[in-house]
Amino acid sequence: MRIGFIGLGNMGRHMARHLIHAGHLVTVHDTRPEAAAEHLALGARWADSPATCAEGAEFLITMLPTPRIVEDVLLRGGAAEALPPGALWIDMSTSTPAAADRVAADVLNGRGVRRLDAPVSGMARGAEAGALQIFAGGTDDDFRIALPVLEAMGDPDRILHVGPPGAGYTVKLMLNLLWFSHVVATSEVLAMGVKAGVDLGTLRSSLLASPAASAFVEKDLMSILADGDYDDSFAMALACKDLGLAVDLGRDLGVSTELSALVEQIYRRSKAHHGELAGEMSPVRLYEALAGQEFRLPDPTITPADATLAV
Repeated sequence: MRIGFIGLGNMGRHMARHLIHAGHLVTVHDTRPEAAAEHLALGARWADSPATCAEGAEFLITMLPTPRIVEDVLLRGGAAEALPPGALWIDMSTSTPAAADRVAADVLNGRGVRRLDAPVSGMARGAEAGALQIFAGGTDDDFRIALPVLEAMGDPDRILHVGPPGAGYTVKLMLNLLWFSHVVATSEVLAMGVKAGVDLGTLRSSLLASPAASAFVEKDLMSILADGDYDDSFAMALACKDLGLAVDLGRDLGVSTELSALVEQIYRRSKAHHGELAGEMSPVRLYEALAGQEFRLPDPTITPADATLAV
């Protein structure tokens, strides 16, 4: 397949590499030409503009930080105009249905260019391993056509067709919103528990043995408890962007978002304290300060105690 790929950041650089390894003819573009060095060494072609990257492509994949940049690349950068009839634009950014609709309304509609929104989950580690979860929104036919390309970047068992155009964006925003809410709620619980005198490991074991257990407490939180790793691979600036998009979507839909708006405020406060490039789990540090201690387990290899609790 002839694939244009725009956006070689923490995620996109790995995704583009997997497409090259899968045997596709890949043309790449990024605002930083040096980001393409490894891809060119593997046989990819360089395009000096979004429009050039899209020319002659059967698929154009965008993996970009914000909806505004997606629109800039497709519209003002000329990529949409350069796509040939019959091409499929796959936007794998965490964006919004409205942004893609504007691109379609301005350029794609009536030109025989189709679109699929396919944002991803799995962070940079999943992108590097080619094991991303992908949430695709589009027609059945477009999803079927895109599936071999998506399988080169993601886990085939976790590539989901979640509905019509725009559904992929929505599912990804809801996933991020719930995950960020887990970060804040869990941090608040841990801060209160340890400040009240409960051992951190005992508190976590008790939560895992209860109906309040979650994958976040069991797995994601361990990067902090074991290693003090707040996940710098996904920056606070992007986390706050995603939260803002989710809250805006709720407002547009007429859905009350009091809790989500509060989570967004806490994330923005953490960004102000810890910086835009701090890891996405940095809000935990706000609660560590309240608790008067870092959340660390002296021996994270100990299996949680087997307890039966009820809530």
